[in-house]
Amino acid sequence: MSDTAVDEVTGLCQDLLRIDTSNTGDPRTTVGERVAAEYVAEKLTEVGIEVSIHESAPKRANLIARIPGADPSRGALLVHGHLDVVPADASEWSVPPFSGEEKDGYLWGRGAIDMKDFDAMMLAVVRDWKRTGVVPPRDIVLCYTADEEAGMQYGSQFLAREHPDLLEGCTEAIGEVGGFSYTVNDDLRLYLVETAEKGIDWLRLHARGRPGHGSFVHDDNAVTALAEAVAAVGRHRFPMVITPTVAAFLEEVSDALGIELDPDEPELAIAKLGPIANLIGATVRNTANPTRLEAGYKDNVIPGKASATVDCRTLPGQAELFLEQLRDVIGPDIEIEHLQQQAALETTFDGALVEAMSAALRAEDPGARAVPYMLSGGTDAKAFTTLGIRCFGFAPLKLPADLNFSALFHGIDERVPIEGLRFGVRVLDRLLRNS
Repeated sequence: MSDTAVDEVTGLCQDLLRIDTSNTGDPRTTVGERVAAEYVAEKLTEVGIEVSIHESAPKRANLIARIPGADPSRGALLVHGHLDVVPADASEWSVPPFSGEEKDGYLWGRGAIDMKDFDAMMLAVVRDWKRTGVVPPRDIVLCYTADEEAGMQYGSQFLAREHPDLLEGCTEAIGEVGGFSYTVNDDLRLYLVETAEKGIDWLRLHARGRPGHGSFVHDDNAVTALAEAVAAVGRHRFPMVITPTVAAFLEEVSDALGIELDPDEPELAIAKLGPIANLIGATVRNTANPTRLEAGYKDNVIPGKASATVDCRTLPGQAELFLEQLRDVIGPDIEIEHLQQQAALETTFDGALVEAMSAALRAEDPGARAVPYMLSGGTDAKAFTTLGIRCFGFAPLKLPADLNFSALFHGIDERVPIEGLRFGVRVLDRLLRNS
């Protein structure tokens, strides 16, 4: 590829970081993705790529562009990224979170790694192709979505439900949270390719009791019942279950690190993974974390109802069993309301696309070894999988060995290494040319 694409990715990413696309999950306070989608559209049409923008609600914009390939009979490859970001409190940051500031070899800003870095890589690659006359071997469908950070209803779920024709012919997809490096030593880096992700089940727990005066002796207090249930959930560790993807990852990492893997105590090996230990540790069991509480309307009134939100993430094939386990933890009297349910995903680590990923990484980093892993969260892949598309997480980044990458997701001082961005453009170009 030309030096132009590598050089311009930094500026493209900066521009995107400076567009506030904060998604609070509340339509009244969510900024919306329209301005960012129009920016992407401008950059694509500037080089002659046709685009279409589809709003699911005012300012909630999704963009689609198809790059024709040499063999239209082959299944198309979907390359997707979301434009929304989680909110950021500027008072907590070292730099303004929507400044796109370049500092210490990084681009800083909300969305730098989740996921405007990959959004910019996608732009840089196809703009360079159009300028230099590159035709990919098969159709490439670019998709920039809204609302990934709040359940995807206005984004990928909307596209899969209302506009599946726009993704017609797509058989495979690549998206976020995969292809990043984990340094073993100077000569070996593992690049984690997402082949599985946990299911999402956001629940609201409700406790009901007898309302009354706060000064009375009261043995049917909804707040007390809810607090006991929430505390039990927050402290509970669900049984360990090792899925095929996690088993494959643990075998790879134990070999790379030269550590013995005890199949009965895999968390001993996981604890040695340093900055990615939390990410991997969350994939060996179902999890449930209380995140919000709501009760009462006056200090001296015992309310008749108290509620809590719990963020639950389930392993592939575990959704129904998890609910049974949760019921055992919270007891029979707590009501369970489902706010969001999306299934876990898992595919195998094989095939021509996986081979092309590995080859593209090795071409740019001779010390690269691609390995499968499970993401503890969820992505737009959940929606695209419903259309029969085989999804992977592959947004390539070569990271400094001491960077706690997983802590930057939704974290303070989110940033992406500029050299990692440039590396990612080169790898993505190689992959798309040879897949």
